[in-house]
Amino acid sequence: MLYLLHELAKQSMAPFVSFSTWGAKVFSDPFSPYAYIPNSRHIAAGFELLHRLGKDYEKPAWNITEADVGGKTATITETLVEERAFCRLIHFERSHSKHPKGDPIVLIVAPLSGHHATLLRDTVQTMLQSFDVYVTDWIDARMVPLSKGAFHLDDYVQYIIDFIHLLGPNTHVMSVCQPTVPVLAAVSLMASNNDPIQVKSMIMMGGPLDTRLSPTSVNGLANQKSFTWFETQLIHRVPPRYPGHNRRVYPGFLQHAGFVAMNPDKHAQSHYDYYLNLMRGNDMEAETHRKFYDEYNAVLDLPAEYYLDTIKVVFQEHLLPRGLWKVKGQLVEPAAITKAHLLTVEGELDNITGKGQTQVAHQMCSNIPEAHKQHYEVEKAGHYGIFSGRRWRTKVFPVIEEFINQAEKEA
Repeated sequence: MLYLLHELAKQSMAPFVSFSTWGAKVFSDPFSPYAYIPNSRHIAAGFELLHRLGKDYEKPAWNITEADVGGKTATITETLVEERAFCRLIHFERSHSKHPKGDPIVLIVAPLSGHHATLLRDTVQTMLQSFDVYVTDWIDARMVPLSKGAFHLDDYVQYIIDFIHLLGPNTHVMSVCQPTVPVLAAVSLMASNNDPIQVKSMIMMGGPLDTRLSPTSVNGLANQKSFTWFETQLIHRVPPRYPGHNRRVYPGFLQHAGFVAMNPDKHAQSHYDYYLNLMRGNDMEAETHRKFYDEYNAVLDLPAEYYLDTIKVVFQEHLLPRGLWKVKGQLVEPAAITKAHLLTVEGELDNITGKGQTQVAHQMCSNIPEAHKQHYEVEKAGHYGIFSGRRWRTKVFPVIEEFINQAEKEA
């Protein structure tokens, strides 16, 4: 019912959103006489802000068309390699490689935790300088017909195993935040089963492997509320207008409300600054705001089964660090991993994944030689700063680049 009410509210707002778009143009277009009346900029800025607050944000495009590869500009072609019910495996093909024999293959597993995979645009753009990059592009659950079946955390792990098989034994796997747990499970199961295909390295960034360590406010909520509360209060059915009608999901709009609630003052100030920049004609600053919130406000629905599994396995019962997690009946044993190199990355100021929650992988993967393990803490970086922005490009990427290249040499 809540989802349906949200849709009705959104539809009722649509005329006002359209009107605000028209109003912003009327009072700002240099060919409009209204653009020259007193306070026209104030009025146009107000309409524009109203439009931004009320509009519906669709999934952004990747818009990665070029990359600097070996000092030359390479053309990037986005190619669909594999399509599953809940995920598309995307290959960002480059017109040339950095090395004549080809560059290392990196599978970037994007988080399925509210935002679209395009949140990693800066991550992908930077990695393309030196690597052959593939990315998991998760599909909005409200767009998946009910006939496609359920999607559990176990299915997520299987997707990763299948994708690694598809890419072959020369693959390096990089997980950003949430997927660190299923990625470690996938690599562990492949090692336990003596799979002929083993990844060369694992790069784990800001992932909640053991949320008992340095718990954050995000972890606290999972412990304060019962499993039943999550199931009854946060799970809703997709309304009729979508292909996934009647599918049980954790709606994107609820997730977005949770994101904003973590830093409401920061977001309010950002919108006010946007209004001021519009009034003052600071187009560059205004465009920066638009680009950020076009991504930040675009959210997707999560399959209910997967979301509830994650709450239980990762945040409430801590089954992985306790050595009790079974995927499709098989125990997940990170100690079985012996061949892969391991790099963990954490942000000093990360308020989503606490300090040590990712680094604990070094203890879990006890049979990886110490010479093949590395940990890097990014000074003054928050959660997003470890995979996006200036610190990612100047501090984190060089570490990852050197690590992967070293793993290639020692494989």
